[in-house]
Amino acid sequence: MIVLASQSASRRAMLEAAGVAFEAVPATLDERALEAGLQGARADQVALALAEAKALAVAEAVQDERLVLGSDSLVLLGEDRFDKPRSRDEAAEHLRRFSGRLMQLHSAAAIVRGGKVAWHHAALAMLQVRVLSDSFIETYLDAEWPDVGHCVGVFRIEAMGVQLFERIDGDWFTILGMPLLPVLGALREMGELPA
Repeated sequence: MIVLASQSASRRAMLEAAGVAFEAVPATLDERALEAGLQGARADQVALALAEAKALAVAEAVQDERLVLGSDSLVLLGEDRFDKPRSRDEAAEHLRRFSGRLMQLHSAAAIVRGGKVAWHHAALAMLQVRVLSDSFIETYLDAEWPDVGHCVGVFRIEAMGVQLFERIDGDWFTILGMPLLPVLGALREMGELPA
């Protein structure tokens, strides 16, 4: 059994569906402070650093020999990076900014073994947001808030969030928030899953 350094419903659902036994333990760390120390880093580097930090923090907290899997996702629009919205008003503002633009979604995962990062991987998906009317944004948030408040990009692709996009290029699992196929490959290589 591994430890998932997250309480994300989509990450838990991915592992459950794939038959991976895990215990979910949320990481307690100041992600914004960590990001502040990464000014100038590429988006994939930031996502990897956050995934690693989460896994390392949980590994230190659980203090056993289980593998710890951390993951993180971030959204980039041009040069601007977006975090999870802190309020419905901020979510609406994010959606207005995303409207008609190409969103880059970076998802990363890291596995910690024995207190050290043993593996990491970052993946990229490109999502073309259609032009969103103010009335759609309000209807969407009426239906999806507060659930999408926990989602970078203000969407759950497996729910009504799919209506935000006109084209998606990238791996489904990356869009859900974790590059699952590489994670499963790493777990097999580390003996956690049968080969």
